[in-house]
Amino acid sequence: VLNYIPRHKQWYQRRVRGAVNGGLFIKVGQHIGTLDYLLPKEYVQAFKVLHNRAPESSLESVKKVLTSELGAHPDELFSEFDAVPLGSASLAQVHRAVLRSSGSEVVVKVQHSTVQEHSKIDTIVIEFLAKALDKIFPEFEFDWLIDTIKRNLPKELDFVQEGQNCEHVSRLFNDSPFMKVPKIFWEYTNRRVLCMEYIRGGKVDDAEYMKEHNINKSEVLSYLSKIFSQMIFVRGYIHCDPHPGNVMVQKTEDGRTQLVLLDHGLYQTLTDDFRITYCKLWQALLKGDSDSIKKQADRLGVGKYYGLFACMVASRTWDDITAGGIADKNSNLDVNRLQEEAVRQIPQISQVLNYIPRQLILILKTNDLLRGIECTLLDRNTQGVGTFLNMARYCLSALTTHKLNKSTSFRRSFVIYYTFAVCLAKLKLLKFLYWLSLTRVGRWCENLLPSHVVV
Repeated sequence: VLNYIPRHKQWYQRRVRGAVNGGLFIKVGQHIGTLDYLLPKEYVQAFKVLHNRAPESSLESVKKVLTSELGAHPDELFSEFDAVPLGSASLAQVHRAVLRSSGSEVVVKVQHSTVQEHSKIDTIVIEFLAKALDKIFPEFEFDWLIDTIKRNLPKELDFVQEGQNCEHVSRLFNDSPFMKVPKIFWEYTNRRVLCMEYIRGGKVDDAEYMKEHNINKSEVLSYLSKIFSQMIFVRGYIHCDPHPGNVMVQKTEDGRTQLVLLDHGLYQTLTDDFRITYCKLWQALLKGDSDSIKKQADRLGVGKYYGLFACMVASRTWDDITAGGIADKNSNLDVNRLQEEAVRQIPQISQVLNYIPRQLILILKTNDLLRGIECTLLDRNTQGVGTFLNMARYCLSALTTHKLNKSTSFRRSFVIYYTFAVCLAKLKLLKFLYWLSLTRVGRWCENLLPSHVVV
């Protein structure tokens, strides 16, 4: 099969689009399309078409939904409405339009007319298939998949909730100029229609677009890791549908690189205890501290699967993690070795996913986005030490804030803040040395970068 796909890539992508009949099945395909670091490239490329070119609804169907939901024909509401959608996803498709009332250029997200009905059927089918697989292959467990779908799908089908999430994230990241969230036009929004600001840009994994617009790929990866590290470690509010079709990159009028975050239908809110424990787990992974990894994994409810879980979070083998930490400059992402391990451990991975708290499943999905885009924009075997340094920075910030909030004396608070300042200075120096080591002039200074990060 792997020899066949590269020679017939376009045909295979059309078959993928045709075979995946919509809704939940497309979501599964979209996630497969982000696993560059885990699956063979040929499979990943075939499924990437589903990120923004899933099967489309007809224009007539779209206009019927708009008329039904907004109480007026689209011609009365929009002076322009593009017949060809900008993109189509699992639950909806988006069209560029211009509002008659203000002349504003907008994007109208319209839910597929059959999604509500098909989603119930798809859920039943997936649940049946999962139970059948449990009987045929008892070593595989898929209860986690059914539970996740049932819990999250109703939220994603409510576009009012998506608009509210969009505005909440905009407020949270108001001080981050490298991130933008579209403005919502509430008078043209309800449960099945979402009207928002139109923003031009390219997909975050489109290397050709970045080259044409003089956008630095390393800068994009840095901003991406900062956004999602803040969400996970600091804010405790995580975008949970992070495939490349939902993140765009653009050059602003003043020449800055900016990421645009789309599709805010599903977010996961972490409790403070869970968030801090996850921060401590990442701190242990960065250090390669196996005892601490086991301790924090136990607190997260992972139990006996802590070793495999750590490998899934870090996208590293256990030997690589314990050899010097995941921020070790010599710990490159060996894609071939990782793929071999993943195939060998599939039954155990399914057991881990069935065992761990549901919050962690969506965090793992977010981790997949970062790894997949990194492998797409850089060499497939290039490990983003810069990404791990960004994560270390936000882990440190979250843990320091937590300690300061619990401090009961000025002396203790001073020690905490002093330790934070010293560690932050070390991280900034490490980041500078890492950047310098990637330049031609700075190759000689590569040995200056310590073997791992201690925070």
